[in-house]
Amino acid sequence: MRHALITAGSKGLGKKVSEQLLQEGCNVTISYRSDEAAVTRLKDEWSEYKDQLLFTQGDVTKKEDIMHIVDEAFSAFGTIDFLINNAGPYIFERKKLVDYTDTEWYTMLEGNLSAVFHLLKKTIPEMRKQKFGRIITYGFQGAESAPGWVNRSAFSAAKVGLVSLTKTVAFEEAENGITANMVCPGDIVGDMKEASINEARKTFDRNTPIGRSGTGEDIARMISFLCQEDSDMVTGAIIDVTGGVDVVHRNR
Repeated sequence: MRHALITAGSKGLGKKVSEQLLQEGCNVTISYRSDEAAVTRLKDEWSEYKDQLLFTQGDVTKKEDIMHIVDEAFSAFGTIDFLINNAGPYIFERKKLVDYTDTEWYTMLEGNLSAVFHLLKKTIPEMRKQKFGRIITYGFQGAESAPGWVNRSAFSAAKVGLVSLTKTVAFEEAENGITANMVCPGDIVGDMKEASINEARKTFDRNTPIGRSGTGEDIARMISFLCQEDSDMVTGAIIDVTGGVDVVHRNR
């Protein structure tokens, strides 16, 4: 039975990814930062999967917490086959670079880039031993081309750095049966993060070219595909899952 470690997997997009992999028979370790109520709800909602499921608390902007999360995951299930880097701090207020505080800037870099570095350093050696691993990072639409994203400088800088890191790891670890890919969600907001595709199809979305909002299920389905054993030909890929939305340029 494969085991997935999903950071921030108790809410939003991460919840749908966790749910998808549980339904497919995976063991799943979910890290969360502070929302105990969400964890309590999920333990009840997913009671049928209790033997496949572990929750562990930690803040991905802190190296010591990351080490604890990974150690707990290994202790519970023995391996980590899928590393889903779902956690990533985001500042919703739109503001220019010069208006960011030092704390905001470093939180974006630590949470979206350095956290992945620490997680990879901790998990890749174990993946090498088993000659198998699937690493998933998250980006944003168009991240591969390093676009300027007005009023999102800190987040976009971290994610564009993560593009190169993801591709580099894909090249370096291919001989070890490890793939690394980035999934780039479109404009998935509010309840749609935990919604199904069928739910989204009930409402026309004029802002999305395909006519419906993106959902957590869209992201979960893509990640599920990339984690499959026979998906090893796909590595170093930066995959937009956006329904045609141009997130970066629409506010310029």
